[in-house]
Amino acid sequence: MKTNIAIIGANGYIGYQLLKLLANHSEVEVKYAVDIRKDIAGTAVGLSYHSLAAAYPTLKYEDVPLDKIAKDCKIVFLALPHATAADIGGKLYDMGVNVVDLSADFRYDNIPLYEQTYNIKHPRKDINPKAVYGLVEIYRDKIKALAKDKKNPALIGNPGCYTTSCILPLYPLLKNKLIKADTITIDAKSGVSGAGRRSEVDFGFCELDNNFKAYSVAVHRHSSEMEEKLSFGDKNFRLCFVPHLLPIKRGILSTIYADVSPEITSAQIADCFKKAYGNERFVKVLSEGTYPSITHVANSNTCYIGYKLDTRTRKLIIISCLDNLIKGAAGQAIQNMNIILGIDEATGLPVAGEHL
Repeated sequence: MKTNIAIIGANGYIGYQLLKLLANHSEVEVKYAVDIRKDIAGTAVGLSYHSLAAAYPTLKYEDVPLDKIAKDCKIVFLALPHATAADIGGKLYDMGVNVVDLSADFRYDNIPLYEQTYNIKHPRKDINPKAVYGLVEIYRDKIKALAKDKKNPALIGNPGCYTTSCILPLYPLLKNKLIKADTITIDAKSGVSGAGRRSEVDFGFCELDNNFKAYSVAVHRHSSEMEEKLSFGDKNFRLCFVPHLLPIKRGILSTIYADVSPEITSAQIADCFKKAYGNERFVKVLSEGTYPSITHVANSNTCYIGYKLDTRTRKLIIISCLDNLIKGAAGQAIQNMNIILGIDEATGLPVAGEHL
């Protein structure tokens, strides 16, 4: 028998991506596609996204009471605005439901930093310490520990998309002191779906087609998330992060620069990446001088990493690519769900990108 799950916030792009991936999942069934907007309650999922009509012929967006969701579902995905997610997720957690939150509400250990970054008060400070950051390749053991805890449900703070593309390559290098922590600069580019299903002028076709622009320069919210997870206890750790919008639907390409000491070699960097990700199914580190592109990762749950040690300038240059809606959001959330359910981590997740 399949496990029932619910998606709250199912009408956005992340909700759509969750529905699409879970349609091919062998172990779970979407019991409820919930949206808190009253205007779409009762609308068939296949009318909002016609590509889902065959997969979900009877599923409708509903406004389902939380106690009913808690009674009928073992896991709930939250694709909701910040603070709203913590409020609703906290209530479900109190009812014994496993929660995978795709907002930023349970990503931070430092609550004042979260409140400063998002300019809101955290509505569930009491349960925040119980959450685990859901970057599986780094926090897998902690996520598994949640799954084994018979007294408490699991609470996962699913990482941001930019943060995933940057933390994965930087974490092992910083942990092993192969790069200088105070020299990191990140030049990242994202497809427009990263901004969500929005109707503002800045995100319209005429503004983005044949265009390329930076935004939130030096003030993007993901900066503080990256700094917290990469600081290794250094309260002064800072990095420079500049995001850009690409005129494409999906995908992130992050180019990362960091200084290295004269004694650091390419062989040390290669060995570091191999030890960190050599056995991972969803992280592929390429040989030095080979670089990934968005076509490698589009519509997959895989992050590709390429790099080059510039011996002339003593800079390490890293190119990291992933699909912002999958490895950067819905796919990673399903990875976490699979661990909580005790099934193969890769169940229902695409490894290969769509080159064409």
